[in-house]
Amino acid sequence: VQLQASGGGLVQAGGSLRLSCAASARTFSPYVMAWFRQAPGQEREFVAAINWGGISTSYADSVKGRFTISRDNTKNTVYLQMNSLKPEDTAVYSCAARGGGFGTSVNDYRLWGQGTQVTVSS
Repeated sequence: VQLQASGGGLVQAGGSLRLSCAASARTFSPYVMAWFRQAPGQEREFVAAINWGGISTSYADSVKGRFTISRDNTKNTVYLQMNSLKPEDTAVYSCAARGGGFGTSVNDYRLWGQGTQVTVSS
């Protein structure tokens, strides 16, 4: 697996964090990249995805207007800017890659990186 997520941490409610996911060139191009998260005792859920060109994005309703996914293909990196964080955003965030079009299901993605913990205090 050639995906490495970073940028997690502890932040107060209302704060911001930016996650990064660095990938090898072979993994990054021309894949759709996505972020998922998993809170304790819950199933992994879709957060956001971005296509190869960075033009098309998809978001879970719970993060629309607060989170922004982007990518820099020159650096083989995808980002997740998280603003107005809420305690319910607390989870382990993982990045994933797939060929073809968007997917919002865990089963749509075959390449996964390790997660990074995000904790939002109230």
